[in-house]
Amino acid sequence: MNGTALALVLIAAVVHAAWNLAAKRVRDGGASFVFLYYTASAVCCLPVAIVTLAVEPARPQWTWLLAAVLTAVFHVCYGIVLQRGYAVGDLSVVYPVARGSGPLLSVFAAVVVLGERPGVPGLVGALLVVAGVLLIGTGSRDGRTDPRARRAGFAYGLLTGVTIAAYTIWDDYSVTALAVPPLVYFSTGALLQSLILAPSALRRGDVGRLWRTYRREVLVVGVLSPVAYLMVLYAMRLAPVSLVAPAREVSIVLGGIAAWLVLGEADPLRRLTGSVIVLTGIGLIAVA
Repeated sequence: MNGTALALVLIAAVVHAAWNLAAKRVRDGGASFVFLYYTASAVCCLPVAIVTLAVEPARPQWTWLLAAVLTAVFHVCYGIVLQRGYAVGDLSVVYPVARGSGPLLSVFAAVVVLGERPGVPGLVGALLVVAGVLLIGTGSRDGRTDPRARRAGFAYGLLTGVTIAAYTIWDDYSVTALAVPPLVYFSTGALLQSLILAPSALRRGDVGRLWRTYRREVLVVGVLSPVAYLMVLYAMRLAPVSLVAPAREVSIVLGGIAAWLVLGEADPLRRLTGSVIVLTGIGLIAVA
C-alpha cells in the first residue's frame, strides 16, 4: 500500500477509536444524538468546503449532489444502528464486530463488483484483520457480561458492518470514479444527514436536554468523526478500497484497550491476542 495512504489510515484509526469511545458514553441519545453530532460536523466542515469549491479547478457537477445524497442515507443508517448497539451492548463487542464485518464485506464487494486485485499478501492481511477483530469481539467468559446483551451487541455490530460496507464502497466510487472532492463530498453529506434526521429529532423533543448533558461528547464526535473519515477518503484516492478498508481497522486494537482501561470491560488477554493478529494483518497490507 502507498505509504502516505497507510499513514492517513492509521492516524484516522486513532481518531476513530477516540470518537467512538465518546459516543459509547451516550447511552440514551439515539437518533437525536446522531442528529446533534452530524449537525456539529456540518457546521465545522461547510465553511472550509465552500472555500475549497471556490479554488477547486473542477466545476461542481449534479452527480456530486447525487453522490452526497446516497452517502447521507448510508451514514444516517450507520449512525442510528451504531448508537443503538452502544445502548444495548459493550463497546468491546459492538465496535470490533462492526469494524470487522464491514471490511470483510467491503473487500468482497471490491473484488467481485469493482474488479480490484489486491494480491495475495493484501488478501491474507485483510483476512487476518477480520479474524483478529472478531476474536476481540467475541466477548468475555468470566460472567461479567449479560449473554443477552452480548448477543444484542453482536447483532447490532453485524448490522452496523453492513452499513459500513455500503458507504465504504459507495464513497470510494464517489471520490475516485466520480472525482468528487472529499471535503466537499463529506461536508455536503453531513448537511444532508442533519436535515434527514432533523424532523425525528425535533419530534422527540430531547435535543436540548442531550446538548446540555452531552455537549462535550457531541463536539468530540462532531469534530473527530469528519477528521477521521476525510483522511480515509483521501487515502481511497491513493490506494484500492480493498486495502484501505481493512487497514483502518487497527482502530479496533485501540478501541478494545480503551474499553478495558477506561470503561472497565473485561477479558484483556483475548483483546491482546486479537490485537497481535490485527497488527500482523496490517503489516501484510502495508507491503501489498
